[in-house]
Amino acid sequence: MQLFRLTRDLIEIESITGNEKNVALYLRDYLAAMGADVTLQDAEPDRPNVFAQWGKPDVVLTTHLDTVPPFIASREDDQFIYGRGACDAKGIIAAQIEAASRLQSEGISDYGLLFVVGEERNSAGAIAANSSPVGSRYLIDGEPTENKLALGTKGVLRVIVEATGRMAHSAYPELGDSAIEKLIDALGRIRKLELPEDPVLGKTTCNIGTIEGGVAPNVIPGSARAELMYRTVVPGEELVSVLRQAVGGLAQVNMTFYLPPIQLGTIDGLDTTVVSFATDIPSLTAWGRPYLIGPGSIHVAHTDNERVPKGELVQAAEIYASMVKKLKKEKLS
Repeated sequence: MQLFRLTRDLIEIESITGNEKNVALYLRDYLAAMGADVTLQDAEPDRPNVFAQWGKPDVVLTTHLDTVPPFIASREDDQFIYGRGACDAKGIIAAQIEAASRLQSEGISDYGLLFVVGEERNSAGAIAANSSPVGSRYLIDGEPTENKLALGTKGVLRVIVEATGRMAHSAYPELGDSAIEKLIDALGRIRKLELPEDPVLGKTTCNIGTIEGGVAPNVIPGSARAELMYRTVVPGEELVSVLRQAVGGLAQVNMTFYLPPIQLGTIDGLDTTVVSFATDIPSLTAWGRPYLIGPGSIHVAHTDNERVPKGELVQAAEIYASMVKKLKKEKLS
């Protein structure tokens, strides 16, 4: 089946974040052979987004070209296609292309495909694309949701908690001021916080991802820091303010990255879900009302056993084509 073959072909083109060019060029040629008007846009040097259109798009299907490391070659069995990007998001690219092909065979026009770089790191491709919208009214983003329509996504907040102290010989701790002890106390206060909840998005969660500090076991540490990631349901600035109040003078809290939580569009007839992961949608605000749906499970994305069910790939192509047609009718009405 061409859908499965395309999925595997895309997986075989390594496109770890920063190295998306080869898969972008492959898709440019593939989509041009389908009769699309295809353009490339450099989000950064040698990192092009791919945009294909049939007519003047009312609806655009989108997902990302990049994957997390390491590269894992493709394989398949009766039920699944395996490999890096199988569900996040090479299989989704293939399903969206299959949907475009079906729409084309039905004589339907005025839709597009947007494939962007950098989603796994900083949404560089989406930010670049947002500076050149095409006037579409609806955007269907593909991420692994098991083909359930997401009602919303949590936001992402990254912060650095940094403590400073005074270095000294460990034999005379009274002459120093341990930054690590301050950091530990600050993180203890942070862990005790009651985090905000939302009736649709659920509860804010926190991961203390990295901790570093000190220079040697016989030296009182003069600096220490931790990086935290929150999946948020409230504005980031609001949560940072709470964190700063909690740690007081023990440490500094600085925001390093933020994407807001969002509520998404719904369509009758599709199962729904809420997801905790981040997407490019907050960076594509100029491309129309957003929807989020795609084959595969986020629980196996980024793992050494990443896979996508073949049945969900077929279903996703049908869902994407149907959504485009429904949204085009909604525009006409």
